[in-house]
Amino acid sequence: MKKIVLLSFLLSVQIGMAQKKWFNTYVDSIALVKEAQLITQSFTKDIKKSNKNLKYEIKTVLHTTPYLIYFYKDAANIPLWEQVIPEQKQFFYEIAGSEAEGKKIFGLFFNGFYLPHELGHAYEFALKGETNGSYKGEYFANTVAILWWKKHHRNKELKQCYEAAKKMWAKLPNPVPEGSTMEDYFSKNYEEASANPYVYGYMQFKQFIEIYEDKNLPDFDTFIKTTY
Repeated sequence: MKKIVLLSFLLSVQIGMAQKKWFNTYVDSIALVKEAQLITQSFTKDIKKSNKNLKYEIKTVLHTTPYLIYFYKDAANIPLWEQVIPEQKQFFYEIAGSEAEGKKIFGLFFNGFYLPHELGHAYEFALKGETNGSYKGEYFANTVAILWWKKHHRNKELKQCYEAAKKMWAKLPNPVPEGSTMEDYFSKNYEEASANPYVYGYMQFKQFIEIYEDKNLPDFDTFIKTTY
């Protein structure tokens, strides 16, 4: 019993240390994956507290693609800045205002906020089976991520994400045609929209802003217990 308690304590210490380093742009791929795996373990533990019978075994792997960060089948795929294609780096430079800020923003979101977002997609997958990309699915995953980071007291980093999202969203043109709502547009054009960083970024940043500002959301544990 003492051994189990000690192991649990050591894991908590490791997770806490990983979270302190998180929300930054990594140059060490080994450290990135190791710390992402610890955060995934922490998220999994929190999920299973609310649903002990849920089959939820997610791994975290380094796999940098134009999608940057995404969940597929049983893995959250995370990106390394040095492996990001030049066109996408240019997007970050443009919307952030400089190369230094663009690299910082990448770390804040893609080596930071979006990991539990993808784990939220994995949770929905575990509950419902195969799911297609949708506006509602993204809103759910963003809500899960914001509430989970709040549960783990990362309010400072969430505020940094919020301020960055407002700044970048204001620079992006509104892709939604007149007479349509954002939800309708993205639900009908999800695949096309997700392939365009300017269009997809407009939706993602807007969702983040709305959820962050929502004062009526419950805490993470309550949200998970009352989902589906």
